[in-house]
Amino acid sequence: MNYWLMKSEPADVSIDDLAHRNTVGWYGVRNYQARNFMRDTQQVGDGVLFYHSSCEQVGIAGIARVASAPYPDPTQFDPTSKYFDPKSTPEKPRWQQVDVEFVRKTPLLSITQLRQYPPLAEMVVLQKGSRLSITPVTQQEWDFIQELLAC
Repeated sequence: MNYWLMKSEPADVSIDDLAHRNTVGWYGVRNYQARNFMRDTQQVGDGVLFYHSSCEQVGIAGIARVASAPYPDPTQFDPTSKYFDPKSTPEKPRWQQVDVEFVRKTPLLSITQLRQYPPLAEMVVLQKGSRLSITPVTQQEWDFIQELLAC
């Protein structure tokens, strides 16, 4: 099993939206490295730290899991979507998505709080210049965060 931190803007899809819908397609990823994580590494059942980004209260807002194998992101074919990619075709899609399933909402664990814990010092999301929307989380980081969230 792998673990991931996946960022979502709550104005687009929040942890409450995920809880209401139970499963959402992780659409709109337009970074090749993040896409490759979904396409090549993520597996059904992998753990996800659902992270609110680009908002007033940035941080881990809940726990989810990868719920599907990767498949073409339909927004890349929709000319009315902000994620439209005119170079992508149904025969040769450039962008993938996976479905993410709700596990539980948690108290917000802010990025400021995450920075306070030495066991998380190497966490990708805490590195200077880290802007990827999907990043791997180590087993040790996952376990430590689960302990924090249990308190």
